[in-house]
Amino acid sequence: MSEVQQVSRRRGGRQARQALRAAPKTEDARPVRAGLDGGSFKPLKESDIFRIHEAALTVLETVGMADAPPSCIDYITKAGGILADNGRLLFPRALVEDTLAKAARKFVLHGQSPEHDLEPWGSKVHFGTAGAAVSIVDPFTKQYRHSNIQDLYDLSRLADRMDNIHFFQRMVVPRDLPEPADMDFNTCYASVSGTTKHVGSSWVNPKHLEKSLEMLHYIAGGEGKWRARPFVSQSNCFVVPPLKFTEDACACLEVAVRGGMPVLLLSAGQAGATSPAALAGCIVQEVAEVLAGLVYVNAIKPGHPAIFGTWPFVSDLRTGAMSGGSGEQALLSAACGQMAQFYDLTGGAPAGMTDSKLPDAQGGYEKGYNHALAANSGLNMIYESAGMHASLLGACFESLVIDNDSIGAVLRTVRGIEISEDSLSVEAIRQVCTQGPGHFLGHDQTLSLMETEYVYPQVGDRTSPKEWVEQGETDAVEKAHKKVREVLSTHYPRHISDKMDEEIRARFDIKIDRADMTAGNGRWERSA
Repeated sequence: MSEVQQVSRRRGGRQARQALRAAPKTEDARPVRAGLDGGSFKPLKESDIFRIHEAALTVLETVGMADAPPSCIDYITKAGGILADNGRLLFPRALVEDTLAKAARKFVLHGQSPEHDLEPWGSKVHFGTAGAAVSIVDPFTKQYRHSNIQDLYDLSRLADRMDNIHFFQRMVVPRDLPEPADMDFNTCYASVSGTTKHVGSSWVNPKHLEKSLEMLHYIAGGEGKWRARPFVSQSNCFVVPPLKFTEDACACLEVAVRGGMPVLLLSAGQAGATSPAALAGCIVQEVAEVLAGLVYVNAIKPGHPAIFGTWPFVSDLRTGAMSGGSGEQALLSAACGQMAQFYDLTGGAPAGMTDSKLPDAQGGYEKGYNHALAANSGLNMIYESAGMHASLLGACFESLVIDNDSIGAVLRTVRGIEISEDSLSVEAIRQVCTQGPGHFLGHDQTLSLMETEYVYPQVGDRTSPKEWVEQGETDAVEKAHKKVREVLSTHYPRHISDKMDEEIRARFDIKIDRADMTAGNGRWERSA
């Protein structure tokens, strides 16, 4: 083959590759997507899992839960629980086993748009947000400021455009809304207005939830349609570790179950502080507490959708402060994924909560190994995975975009390597070595696989040093900032129509101005 022919073929290959990259891809043709099967990383042996299960049953049967509100006592004692003389609610082994037999499995977590419906069972992996940070961090000024309701809306619509973030749970607390009723309702409103993906939210008072359900029924097109496709789940901290119910959260839990809203049963013990310092003991307590919540939910309504939300956190035992980015955190979250699979329940736990205050090297490596271990354990719902800093005290717009890249790469490791006659490539090797130019760049197999086998970063840089200089010597944070401004200056979702929004505002006290939810308001169009 002449040099001219070789150059022409290389150019043709590049043009073909560029055309393929520009072509729209169907969901099943993407290299990574929601619901890939994990399970290759197993920090717990089968015998370890069984011992943790047995220990959790012993804790529930002999120690039990304190401070159960009257309605909780009534539900659980009627189901077979025992109220001990010391006031603690005990859970006999048979009660827990009966609950596990009838608990909901293989339930869909719906989006407002069916394309975002999630199937979080088995070892299918989904990444999403959460965190309830009290601050927003600017990576350029390195300043933290109070978060507000506009930030929450902006974060939800930014997440709406991130392919590797599969669901949205509130990331920040709107500190401009000091009244709990305003905060609870408007948090839900801002989240469902900004994204059509499944939303998680929380409430501190059952009346606030009842009001939010009215709005959700209206958006869904009626209570019946809401119950058929509930697109919001309740994140419920029904327990204050160690082993105590919390009354307000329990009241909210009961309203959610009766209202057809899926619940995340969230136990958030902190190893060495509110749960044992021994990692195994921390898992035992987490499992016991969430099993107690599962009994509670199924005593109210058998088979109601409930996420097995073991959320163990880690303490830096030198100071007692939380360490969300630690290696121990990665192990705990991965082990919780295994426990959920042992029970065949939808499991949720946190991963990606760096201790770093900024999107820097520490933030990158802490998020990376936490993402990788949790996902490869087969954890179904990975919360707090994007945009969070300072062990959940701060959220960062740019980090949400950077973490979307990281999660995409991790999902590629979850997918693994497929083996087939074609992928073994014997014929492709023969063609290139005996008939072709001695490389695979323009080969048909390369062109057919470049968009289905490989993941490409949005803000990660793969250029040569020369190209990098020519393109302005930008780093990942600068590229992410550009992406944030691009999305947030143009993407103002209208799945809730202007007419419907007007009617919602006429019925409820909405704290975010519609003008700030409309293109051209100048908030993100202004120069950096």
